[in-house]
Formats: sequence, structure tokens, C-alpha cells
Amino acid sequence: MKGRRGRFGMGTMTNGRMFTIMILSAVFRRRSRAVMAVIASTVGAATLFCLAAVCIAVPQQMSEDMRSYGANLIVTPVESASSSANGVDAAMVTHTTEMVEAKTPAKVATYRYETVRINSASYIMAGIDSAKVKAINHHWSVQGSWPAPGKVMVGSDVASALGLKIGGDITIAYRAADNGGGASGASASASSSASSTAAPSASSKDGRVSTDILEEGGTSFTVGGIVDTGGSEDEIVYATAADLDKLAGGARGADLIEYSAEASGSALQSIADSINAMTSMGVKAQTVTKINTANSRIITMLQTLFWLVSVVVLVLTFVGVGTTMTSIVSQRRNEIGLRKALGAPSAGVGTEFYAESPMYGLFGGVLGTVLGYGLARVLCAMVFERALPMNWPLAAVSVLCSIFIAVIATIRPVRKASRIDPAVVLREE
Repeated sequence: MKGRRGRFGMGTMTNGRMFTIMILSAVFRRRSRAVMAVIASTVGAATLFCLAAVCIAVPQQMSEDMRSYGANLIVTPVESASSSANGVDAAMVTHTTEMVEAKTPAKVATYRYETVRINSASYIMAGIDSAKVKAINHHWSVQGSWPAPGKVMVGSDVASALGLKIGGDITIAYRAADNGGGASGASASASSSASSTAAPSASSKDGRVSTDILEEGGTSFTVGGIVDTGGSEDEIVYATAADLDKLAGGARGADLIEYSAEASGSALQSIADSINAMTSMGVKAQTVTKINTANSRIITMLQTLFWLVSVVVLVLTFVGVGTTMTSIVSQRRNEIGLRKALGAPSAGVGTEFYAESPMYGLFGGVLGTVLGYGLARVLCAMVFERALPMNWPLAAVSVLCSIFIAVIATIRPVRKASRIDPAVVLREE
């Protein structure tokens, strides 16, 4: 019994080995056709992998680039809330940030706005955390340095109106009378300018609100930098939050919270809706439509283009492999007829081709994926100036897709081979 099992196992292994040798011999004898099938699979896999890799990396890069032009979600105090005059306190800022970050990674920055007097004219002064605001607004063009203790950064319109230079001194005074209800007014103005995520705009040119009272005195600051954005940010004086708290005689909540979230489109809107649904929070959230819409539209266009090109590439790959397999079947017509005349079943003939075609898909898929990755890496480095890591799941899908297409493209040639009449073939011989 044991001997029979041994002979049976050896016989099975021998049959498998003979089948493998037969497949490899067929491929070697018609290697020019086999190379054409591999090339067709290679081109398809390289194109698909390159497009997919770029279309995965590009939206991420574009989202990062778009977020560098400012926040895409802002939160302000509700105007009717009793705490509106005090802004959004630190605990609520933390709670709101946790709600946002529970859905998507995000950068956050807060702003406190007060009306101050410089040379008897009123201006808007913003208290900020320089590092956090800088992380969101990469597009701000800053000459000099960002706000630091004892140093302010002034908007280009303010600098032009006052004749300020970097390194010069500026005296800033604060009056409580100028800020009666100022917090809620700043919050409302900030909300109305959400499309640019800017601080509240001044009511007249150069950020000056009024020149009704001439006064002397105030706190002296050094002009550390001048910011030029081309927007309402140029009408504001920026200081550290601690310096503004000291100047105003006490700390107060934020008038505006900016978020640069990785979400976009409906996902970003759902975050805003979830914040607005919590009416007890005393805040309202809204997306920055201009940035959010532009980002979503460009990503949608790229994805649509990817699918269109992918369909074309898949069809061309299918046609290329199918044509090559048809040619191979035609060349082996006499061999197939002879085998069928000797009793070989049609299923056995088909199995041989179904075992041969995945080899072309495998070799072509692996080679094409490597070439596609190299091309995608070069494109990302040249166009986006960023490295592209290998996407192994995508690579596996690319190879499997090549094998699948090769097998599907073999169905028609196999059916044609199964209909070969041995009598006709032998008569021709």
C-alpha cells in the first residue's frame, strides 16, 4: 500500500513536471510572440501604476498646497451668545479642536482682535501665536520676522500709512472705550470675511478706523516685520497674544479659530455641521468656500481623467494580449489538431493556454509596475518636488490586474482552439 502511494505521488509529480516543461518549451519555441505578450502587459501595467500612483499622491499634495493658502474651516462666537463679548474661551477652543481632529488631522490657530490707537488713529490689532498662524498661512509674504515679545508685525498698508520700517519703533495705545462691544464686532466681521480667512477689515483705508481723538502715550514696540498678502491682513497690526493681553489689561477669549483640515468637500462640511449642531457651545463653524470648492473640483477632475485613461489603457492591453494569444493559437493549429486526433480533450488544450497566459501577465505586470513606479517617481520629483514612496498594495493590484487581463484575453483564442477539427488539420497536412 505504501509503495503504491509512493508510486502514485511520484507519478503525479512527474505529470506536473512534464506539464511545466511542455509549457516552457512552447513559450521558448514561440518566444517572439511571448515577448510581444509580455510587452503588451508591461506597457499596460506601467501606465496604470504610474497614473494610479500619481493620482493618489497628487490630491494629497494639492490638498497640502491649497491649505497653505489659508484655513478651510473657521469657528467664531455666536453673535447672540451671552459670552460673545468675551470670545471663545480656551476650554471651548480645546473642545472644538478635539471635535475637528476626531474626524481629520488639522492645524489650528486662534486670533484675538482689539482696536488700538497709533498716532491718534485707530487700527485693528491681532493677538496670535506666530508659529501656529505661520503654519497655516504659508502664502503670507513677510519681510523681517513674525511677532515676538516686544515686537510686532504690521500689515503693508499700515506700514505705508505710518511710514514704518523694520527695526523702527511704534507706540501703541489701548482704550477700553474704543472696544465697547468690540469683541463681538470683531467676531462678526471675521465671520463675514470667511472667504479669505482674514481678520476683520478696517472701516477705512490703511486700517484706520477713526481719527477723532488726539492722544499721546502708549506702549512702545519694535517693528519686527511687515506682512504683504494683498488682502485685508495688510490692514492689521500683529502682536503675540501675551503682548496684546498685557496691552489690553487682561486676557480674553479668541474671536476667530482657524483650521487647516485635511478633509475637503462634503467631509469638511460634515465637520462644520457637527459643530453647529451643538448649539450649547456658543460657536458657529463654516467652511472657506473658495479654497474648499477649488480643491474638490481639481481633485475630481484628476480622478475623472485617471479613470478615463485607465479604461483606454485596459482596453489596449486586452487587445494586445488577446491578439498575441490568437496568433499563438494560429501558429499551433497543426499541433492542437494532432493532439486532439490522439485523444487529447479540448479542456486539456485550453488548460495549457490558461497556464501560459498568466506567465505573460505576471512577467509583464512585475516589469511594468517597476517601470511605472520609476516614471511616477520622476514625475513627482520634477513637477511636485517631492519623493514618492512605493505603494505596495497598489503594486500588488497592478500585477494581479495584469494577470487577470491576460487570462481574460485568452478566453476567445481558447474557444477558437477548442473548435479546431482534427480531420481538417490532418487532411491539410
